[in-house]
Amino acid sequence: MTIPRTLFVIAVAALAAGPLLAQAPAPAQPVTMTEETAVGMWVTADGHVRHELLPGGRYDEARGSRKSAYQGRWRLTGNRIDYVDDTGFPADGEFIDGVLHHGGMVLRRERR
Repeated sequence: MTIPRTLFVIAVAALAAGPLLAQAPAPAQPVTMTEETAVGMWVTADGHVRHELLPGGRYDEARGSRKSAYQGRWRLTGNRIDYVDDTGFPADGEFIDGVLHHGGMVLRRERR
């Protein structure tokens, strides 16, 4: 029986890659957030949006030069964060590997 050349090339490539795949590093473990790890300043890469998550479940959000553009409450459930601003507007986000994803933005903890 003759093996078609394309199938032979695929099989050889798979065999060659096998040991490389076995040595691949383990995927990063998800970071589970707690209130203690979430509290602090979270900032977009350009610094335009700044979320200060305060202890006790309050937040203060700055946008550009406008300090305290939004203020309200936050609550963490697993890696999901729920916001309700002081006017009653709800929003949410998710911490993925220690990075806050909210409203199409990516916010990282500010290092001081």
